[in-house]
Amino acid sequence: MTEPVRIGLVGYGLGGRAFHAPLIASAPELSLVGVVTTDDERREQLAQDHPGVPALDGLRALVDAGAEAVAISSTTGTHTALTDEALSLGLHVVCDKPLAVDATTGRESVALAERLGLLLTAYQNRRWDSDFLTIKRLLADEALGDVFRFESRFERWAPGAPRAWWRAELPAAEGGGVRLDLMTHLTDQAVQLFGPVESVYSEIATRRGASIADDDVSAVLRHTNGVSSHLHASTMTGDVSRRFRVLGTDGAYVVGGIDGQEDALRAGRTPASEGDAWGVEPESAYGEIRRGAESTVIATERGRWDTFYPAFARAVRGQGALPVDAREAVYVLEVLDAMAVSAQENRTVTP
Repeated sequence: MTEPVRIGLVGYGLGGRAFHAPLIASAPELSLVGVVTTDDERREQLAQDHPGVPALDGLRALVDAGAEAVAISSTTGTHTALTDEALSLGLHVVCDKPLAVDATTGRESVALAERLGLLLTAYQNRRWDSDFLTIKRLLADEALGDVFRFESRFERWAPGAPRAWWRAELPAAEGGGVRLDLMTHLTDQAVQLFGPVESVYSEIATRRGASIADDDVSAVLRHTNGVSSHLHASTMTGDVSRRFRVLGTDGAYVVGGIDGQEDALRAGRTPASEGDAWGVEPESAYGEIRRGAESTVIATERGRWDTFYPAFARAVRGQGALPVDAREAVYVLEVLDAMAVSAQENRTVTP
């Protein structure tokens, strides 16, 4: 690429500041031309974090600043309106997950992008988590034999956390709750590993008095290939030691903890500052293959969140595929919609 893709960012809360702006700024394939935020404190923070990058009032101002693409990192309930507005202004779009609050709305945005001849992708960054990439390697190597069960968890212990935590102050129709937040990642990972889903059973609850949205979600997905995925997302789990457990006829892969890229970004470390050390997990975080009393430590793959935006830039320049096909994001929403119906009606649902 000879010319960086000129990209803007909408939103400078935790997502925009920690998960998008540093990765964009670390990629020579892109140039950050402006950030849309009207909050005075966030504008001051932007000036400290990225001197010279202007704070703007809206998407039209981004276009006027020369943007040809935009990353949307606003609250979930605003994703569709901002995505569609950006597309209508001629911008290629990265929309943070989930793409929309339901599959029907997401499908309409995908159709709009296709009609306008523009690129639309969803920011499913956890496809490049270190532990997830390790599972992909083990499956490719058939190290576990025939896999029959996949267990995946994003769980926290936060009984006294404020309502704003994971958008607990918003109803699900406006994008609140862990089903549309953490469960989006878990579902996307399960589908990436094991393919289409033929049935869904889910239990959804609100456990914390501070919440008005769901904060405790469990689901069992039956994939068409016979694997069952057991997914759990919660802010009310006292035991947070588990992450993945993959069961196969030749053993089980078990790993705890959370991929370290999020904490690194929150602490101000970036792919640009860390170089080849970015995404490398310490040996203390490695998982194991267990066969009864026997266990073998398995080196964890390097996490590669830093590859998403360069891949997007190449796609904009016509030099490669999008890192995430937006139609895959819509399929994940179909599964999430099925979870909501299953929990409400207490039955198994076909997505």
